[in-house]
Amino acid sequence: MLLWTRRSRLLVWLVFGVVFLAVVAAPLVMIVLASFAGSWTGVLPSGLTGAHYAEALSGETFASLSVSVQTGVITSLVSVLIGTWAALAVDHAPPRLRRIADSLFHLPIAVPSVVLGLALLVAFSRPPLAFNGTRWIVLAGHLMILLPFAYSTVSAALQRVDPLLAQAAASLGARPVRVLLRVRLPVLLPAMSASAGLALAMSMGELGATMMLYPPDWRTLPATIFTLTDRGQVFLASASTVLLLVVTLAGVVLLGLVRGKASAR
Repeated sequence: MLLWTRRSRLLVWLVFGVVFLAVVAAPLVMIVLASFAGSWTGVLPSGLTGAHYAEALSGETFASLSVSVQTGVITSLVSVLIGTWAALAVDHAPPRLRRIADSLFHLPIAVPSVVLGLALLVAFSRPPLAFNGTRWIVLAGHLMILLPFAYSTVSAALQRVDPLLAQAAASLGARPVRVLLRVRLPVLLPAMSASAGLALAMSMGELGATMMLYPPDWRTLPATIFTLTDRGQVFLASASTVLLLVVTLAGVVLLGLVRGKASAR
């Protein structure tokens, strides 16, 4: 460690605690308080009520939560499948081709999500791929944002896997498909579940490209929260934000349990 004295370590922990409270904990506490507020004219809210949660769990807001869950599950699953396939395909490619593939798969990270959304609008507004105004363009936007992270997570795990495992299975007569299903994929399962958790969390909170793309019948919860805030309905937006956090955290924890079981195997 770079910090040798007890005092220096305590000082670092103190600075970390202050920064964490100011940057992470305090905003979350304020959102939770606002979600129960009937009014807020002083230091603390007054007229605490659960009516905002009742409204958030019904009507348009609940429909947006359902859309977010569907979008997150679909795009995270597809991004993990495509990212894993791409990582396995690139693993045995020549170094130059591997560098080109890495650059192409990581290109969406360098592009702002709003620019990516506009690009999809321009690309898919005319036949034969007229997806503009449909849910498919939203799914495509989320997939493009998530795919680089899924690909890089599995690629990094693949670099740490001993190639002798697959070679030993092949030397014993296992066909390539059997080696893939019984050796390579089980070893990569923890990385795949980790990338699925990251992809789900990112999809549930994605706003930039979604605001450019969503049709009226496929509006995610972050887009609804933005609309509610813009209308001045801050308390309902806060309740919807808490629901979004809870659902996202539940999904990530569930995938973490899957990752733990995969690591144990």
